Amino acid sequence: MESELYFQSELIKTRIEIKDQTLSEISKELHDNIGQIISVGIMQLNMYLNSEKPIQANELSDLKEILAKSLDEIRILSRIINKDNLLQSNFIEAIQQDLERIKKLKNIQYKYNLKGEIPKINQEHDLFIYRIFQEALHNSLKHSHSDLFEVNIKTANNIFCLEMKDFGVGYDVSQVNAGLGLNNMKLRAKLIGAQLTMNSSSKGTTVTLEYPLTITNET
Repeated sequence: MESELYFQSELIKTRIEIKDQTLSEISKELHDNIGQIISVGIMQLNMYLNSEKPIQANELSDLKEILAKSLDEIRILSRIINKDNLLQSNFIEAIQQDLERIKKLKNIQYKYNLKGEIPKINQEHDLFIYRIFQEALHNSLKHSHSDLFEVNIKTANNIFCLEMKDFGVGYDVSQVNAGLGLNNMKLRAKLIGAQLTMNSSSKGTTVTLEYPLTITNET
């Protein structure tokens, strides 16, 4: 009974963290990215209004591109807001969506590999898996300075394996457990019967989650 209460407590905490990080991402992108694009558009409009020369077609075309780009990025943020609904059906798609978002908004490339069938994992466990991925991705974006990420997802021999690599600055894992929340990620992996490992060197960092599909997926 006590373990069940602890699991549910961590589950609620995980849901809140996903929502908080989602709102944080939206706020930052609105301020840093979309706000900047719209500011450039306003500056361009002011320049046209203050000019005594007629507005040229190519100038209007440039302004149209600026507005189209801001609209495209607002649509990306809209999909982030709907992430909770997406997680109810397929957390793999949420992972792909995150990778596509950082590619478009942060100009960071990624490689994505999927081998085997996508396993059926209950919504409570896949929330933990997604949150672990989200934390690992956030850590890499913040600390690694890598411009390339690789995500490998594989199902084989009753094991679901999620591996995320960056190719940036490595860490001394023994010194950064607390700072990167690695212990918290390992705890959440343990709660769903999975194992989390992190290996790092000067060539980059790899975070691997192994989730046994033979365990009971009902908590």
